[in-house]
Amino acid sequence: MLDTFPVIHTDRLDLIEISQDNLMDLFKLFSDEKVTRFYNLLPFKTEQDAQKLLDWFQNRFKDKLGIRWGIAFKDKPQIIGTIGFNNFIANHKANIGFDIQSDYWNQGLMNEALYEVINYGFNKLDINRIDAEVMQGNINSERLLAKHNFTKEGILRQWMYWNGNHYDMTMYS
Repeated sequence: MLDTFPVIHTDRLDLIEISQDNLMDLFKLFSDEKVTRFYNLLPFKTEQDAQKLLDWFQNRFKDKLGIRWGIAFKDKPQIIGTIGFNNFIANHKANIGFDIQSDYWNQGLMNEALYEVINYGFNKLDINRIDAEVMQGNINSERLLAKHNFTKEGILRQWMYWNGNHYDMTMYS
């Protein structure tokens, strides 16, 4: 299972493997405070911050524990966001996450990518359940998940500990 990284194509996008060539793309994405506002990452200050995340994405795939695609416009090597399963157990469940540069918000791009990744999870990974943990106040992510028929299951009280604080998360599946 997942010996080679799968590429997914949509009408406007290519979902591709994130490589060392995308290091500065990751840096740009995660140095934007608008993107990291509801993320458990502080805005990146150095390329090393981006390298750690890139290594984590690559190791999750290599260890067959997760898969994260880079979101790129058709036939363009630069990525403008990421999407994928932070963790998954084949024939059981997966936890999905996504992000995109704030310049591309409200253009339907994440909607397009999310549709294909959900299909991939259910049809190729044989996942039975996909869930998402959303930080309280992240209305855009909640609306996007609702468009894809995710159901709000409840509040996970003080579920995430990040940057010295505890945060409630809303569970969707």
